[in-house]
Amino acid sequence: MAISFVSHGAALEVTGSKHMFTVDGRQTLVDCGMFQGRREETDRRNRELPFDPKQISDTILSHGHFDHCGNLPSLLKGGYEGNIYSTPATRDIANLIMLDSAHIMSKDYEWLSRKEPGKKAYPPIYSARDAVETVGHFITVNYRRRFPLASGLQCEFYDAGHILGSSVVVLEDPKSGCRVAFTGDLGRPGMPILRDPEALPPIDYLICDSTYGNRLHDPIEDAQRQLGEVIRETVDKGGRVIIPSFAVGRTQELVYFLHLLRDADAIPELPVYVDSPMAVNATGIFKLHQECYEEKVHQAFLDHHKNPFGFEKLHYVTDVSQSKQINERKEPCIIISSSGMCEAGRILHHLKNNVGDSRNTILVVGYMAANTLGRAIADRRPEVSIFGNKFPLRARVKILNTFSAHADYRDLAAYVGGLDPNRLKEVFLVHGEEDAVANLAQVLKAAGVRKATPVEPGKEYELRP
Repeated sequence: MAISFVSHGAALEVTGSKHMFTVDGRQTLVDCGMFQGRREETDRRNRELPFDPKQISDTILSHGHFDHCGNLPSLLKGGYEGNIYSTPATRDIANLIMLDSAHIMSKDYEWLSRKEPGKKAYPPIYSARDAVETVGHFITVNYRRRFPLASGLQCEFYDAGHILGSSVVVLEDPKSGCRVAFTGDLGRPGMPILRDPEALPPIDYLICDSTYGNRLHDPIEDAQRQLGEVIRETVDKGGRVIIPSFAVGRTQELVYFLHLLRDADAIPELPVYVDSPMAVNATGIFKLHQECYEEKVHQAFLDHHKNPFGFEKLHYVTDVSQSKQINERKEPCIIISSSGMCEAGRILHHLKNNVGDSRNTILVVGYMAANTLGRAIADRRPEVSIFGNKFPLRARVKILNTFSAHADYRDLAAYVGGLDPNRLKEVFLVHGEEDAVANLAQVLKAAGVRKATPVEPGKEYELRP
């Protein structure tokens, strides 16, 4: 009996992860993330799910990033009544992400309706109450603990090394013995705080992240040095460093490196603002889930009873009035704020107030999807649109690829190369734009993979044992 799968999101694109696996007519959904792009398309694709939630037997969440978990409440609004399986840390992160998403959608709708009545404002897709109800459907399972699904498949989580609690999802049909793994977002080896991606058991098929399928990252060892250089250069000009950052994972890594830089007296003593209620709460979750840390963090901080996410001059900002005061001050500082792709949240206000000053630096430390404000900034367009208005981009834009939590094509080839070549029949490529997917397919074939297939959106693929 074959397993079939179809990608309803993140096929030949990066956001909106939704992958459906079917065996004997019963459906298992892996991830239900928010698509991010142009506003009208974003609203339509997130509001109208491309499948019937009532027909799904189980839902599995690979990790808690917005583009993987952000639209789970729409499942329940559509009639889904089953369980949502994840690791404990992923459940906590997803809870935070969904509540924050509901809050941002509500506030943005309210703000645009009041401040820009001539512009189209989109009503929230779901409410905070919907998000809370969704969390009640979660069942948490630790890494390497096999469990049965209502669809008849069996599931097991392996550490993906991407963000706190992230997992590679391994599904097996006990009748045929067919085993398929979905990487979610695969992390990089050697990253700070978290463990490296974990080796998998023998599998027949791999559905693989391709986000950086055509790029190589700078060595992670350079991250601390490069961050220090950007800060010193900007402060010397009297400017500010504005860092759009994902509240979960990237913000904690930045704070960790800033802590090390201050301890080494490698950057000036200046205020550092983490201006994101979600990032503040996520940092609290990081403190709770120390089981996900790699050993060096324990030795450097926890064994000495030091907080890796706190130091002098670091300010966690939750109050709106405090956030506004940051932009009223003019002295050099570092502002870390979400969202990471600059599509919502307080980062928009900081960019509005700072992109026009050539003394400032906009520091890009993560992937910016097509048709987002973050991509426009990363592409250094002369003007950028914020809240529907045009602003000249005079600030320096600096891109540091060292901070990416995604495996690059060399990491991906090494990871796939570690699988049993006698059993692995095919690698399906998702979570990448077309050029990234095409390049990774060639890289994997050159490395000896029998078949590497770019996944087309909505197309069904059969996975036979």
